[in-house]
Amino acid sequence: MTLISPSAKWVLRHPVSFAWRTLASFSRNQGILLAGAIAYYALLSLVPISILLLVVLSHWVDPQALLDTMARYLEWLVPSQSHALIADVSGFFDQQIKIGAVLILTMIFFSSLAFSVLEKAMAVIFARHDRERQRHFLTSALLPYCFIIFLGLVMVAMTFGTLILQTMDQTSIHTFHRNWSLEGLSGFLLYVIGLLVKVGILTTLYLVLPVDGIRFRHALVGGLTAALLWEAIHYLLLWYLTTLSKTSIVYGSLTTAVVALFTMEIAATLLLLGAQVIAEYERLGEELAKGQAGPQVINHFESAI
Repeated sequence: MTLISPSAKWVLRHPVSFAWRTLASFSRNQGILLAGAIAYYALLSLVPISILLLVVLSHWVDPQALLDTMARYLEWLVPSQSHALIADVSGFFDQQIKIGAVLILTMIFFSSLAFSVLEKAMAVIFARHDRERQRHFLTSALLPYCFIIFLGLVMVAMTFGTLILQTMDQTSIHTFHRNWSLEGLSGFLLYVIGLLVKVGILTTLYLVLPVDGIRFRHALVGGLTAALLWEAIHYLLLWYLTTLSKTSIVYGSLTTAVVALFTMEIAATLLLLGAQVIAEYERLGEELAKGQAGPQVINHFESAI
């Protein structure tokens, strides 16, 4: 039994050709246009879902600890603008605005919009799957709320994990007749755990959203691809927005919304690109199984350049 599948071997031998066919399919599927729709609805959903999670989880977890955790991940999603979003969320909570049934329904509705649009975008990318079987409409209706609950559980776990890791900075280990300080270790562990959580969330999305389901290892490849690409682009965006960008001069009070929409569109593009990687990897496996290995793709790529 071989540890590396034929598809993986082909990709390792022809990485540029695989990247080319993935980008070509992404372009045919109007990936940038779909990412724009996801980013728009995600921006509408971001503050309501944050408020909803904070209000619900604050009954069991310290609100300030939740805000700190939320700020950390909003900074990852919206570089340089998380403080403005957190100010809106904390302002809502601090003012103790009465939450009635209408407000709860409104927040739940807006919180589910981005997920619903994302599900439709995934259906375009995994079109072959969707032609085989349709998801029951009740399942599609409940999925966004299940995902919100999943995010809440992740946030609680990360909040407690952060508090535990932060205590490590104040402790040391005595071994080999010497005290070894753990100061600084918590920051590194938080980064590693945070990256693993992001990969896990993306992998979960790739497992759940396609109607016929995706193999775990394929979903993991897509999750790793999207998370690592965004991790690199995130730091480039952060550097650009904090050093070179004149966005605040051009857009004034609209700066937060503009930057948030821009960065979320990039994140949505990478999310869909990770899904396209999975779709192309599966398609490549089918071609190899039928003996239609990718020389045609290589020739097409060479003629294109």
